[in-house]
Amino acid sequence: MNAQSFGKVAVLMGGMSAEREISLLSGTGVLQALRSKGVDAHSFDPSERELSALKTEGFNRCFIALHGRFGEDGTLQGALELLGIPYTGSGVMASSMAMDKVMTKRLWAADGLPTPRYCTLGPAQHDDGHLQQVIANLGLPLIVKPPHEGSSIGITKVTEAGQLASAVALGAQYEPELLCEEFIVGEEVTCPVIGSGASAKTLPVVRIQAPDGAYDYQNKYFTDAVSYLCPSGLPATEEAEIARIVLAAYRSLGCRGWGRADVMIRASDRKPFLLEMNTSPGMTGHSLVPMSARAAGTSYEDLCLQILALAALDNPPRARSTP
Repeated sequence: MNAQSFGKVAVLMGGMSAEREISLLSGTGVLQALRSKGVDAHSFDPSERELSALKTEGFNRCFIALHGRFGEDGTLQGALELLGIPYTGSGVMASSMAMDKVMTKRLWAADGLPTPRYCTLGPAQHDDGHLQQVIANLGLPLIVKPPHEGSSIGITKVTEAGQLASAVALGAQYEPELLCEEFIVGEEVTCPVIGSGASAKTLPVVRIQAPDGAYDYQNKYFTDAVSYLCPSGLPATEEAEIARIVLAAYRSLGCRGWGRADVMIRASDRKPFLLEMNTSPGMTGHSLVPMSARAAGTSYEDLCLQILALAALDNPPRARSTP
């Protein structure tokens, strides 16, 4: 892989979402990795500079290390399509769909893929009557989350009926419509995917063991309290089934480039359930895609090169025919 063939590369990091801090960590790691491989890579924070500068300054492709809104939700991807600059990760539609956890679940359910039962709470449905109906429909424990945030931001595990109102109040700080989801009791795992279409393939499953099951924002990024097992230690048949549904989920959304699906394995019958698809996963020192790639024999630096090589446009410009 010739690093010079990538041309001038912008590593997009920071941004305006609630995950800005993590994006800066991801982007810094990617930037250093690409430079170590001889890529002409430069940092670019869209919250501080106009995107049009990518064109005027002659960037040839973008590595998206942004997480959350305005970086992972299709808006940035649409701008890059208009600028004609290839970018890493999924295109406009897939990014938008995957960022919306409710829409993702609807699509997966339509395709017969397993995902926990759920309901939504609109801004006018935060009263006690609607909250009691949520518990009646989903039982306890349950999860309350903003459907357009990541990194466990605004998420609460509700174990008692009296906790639901405060969980809804927390989630509503991020967006008015909330997702309430059946809590699957069991083990949490994650499985990355690299590639597009028929050539897409999964990387090894990572099993996550968090203290008291609290795989929250702090434990994800800023402590060493979580244990990660890769190889997962799961039976080969279980890992194969997880890989199968993750690949199907990735293709169902139309993802390309790379991504990572989060999955719960129900303890009672070992059935896996898809939680969400990340189309711009973390690339920090605690992140799971690099960990999985390393188990498959790929270094962090080579992983960054592989992802960059898959940069593309949904609608590449066509050569104009001469009359």
